[in-house]
Amino acid sequence: MDLSKTVQPGLTHEASFMVEVKDLATHVGSGAFGVLATPAMIVLMEKVSHALLAQHLPKGYSSVGTLVKVHHLAPTPQGATAHVRADVLDLDGFKITLSVQAWDEIDRVTEKFGEGLHEHFMINEIGLKKRVEEKKLKIPQGADHTGL
Repeated sequence: MDLSKTVQPGLTHEASFMVEVKDLATHVGSGAFGVLATPAMIVLMEKVSHALLAQHLPKGYSSVGTLVKVHHLAPTPQGATAHVRADVLDLDGFKITLSVQAWDEIDRVTEKFGEGLHEHFMINEIGLKKRVEEKKLKIPQGADHTGL
């Protein structure tokens, strides 16, 4: 399949999200302040990137994130609106490289709080589902999955 017929450099998608308690560093355990956590920022970038690609991939195909290289530049407090944008930069086979950036607007001042690169791979949904089901069968029964 020639991905360049459906996904091309220059495609872009943008979305806005309210920063909620579930997004805060104190809630996710990644910091001591009630500001947007870096892992939550990455999730927002992933959502926007995935949404962009989902609009352009053929039926039966999706994308999965495989690399995140971002900088978290500034704090964003609970209640602020986070704006996130993803732009397709490059295609290499099934690999898609995107530019991601995030900013907030508080009191008419715009501040970029995140930027970087995000890589996705196009996948066949049936093939991935089959692989996941095969791995599930190999999980030992009664395994302790309590984590930290």
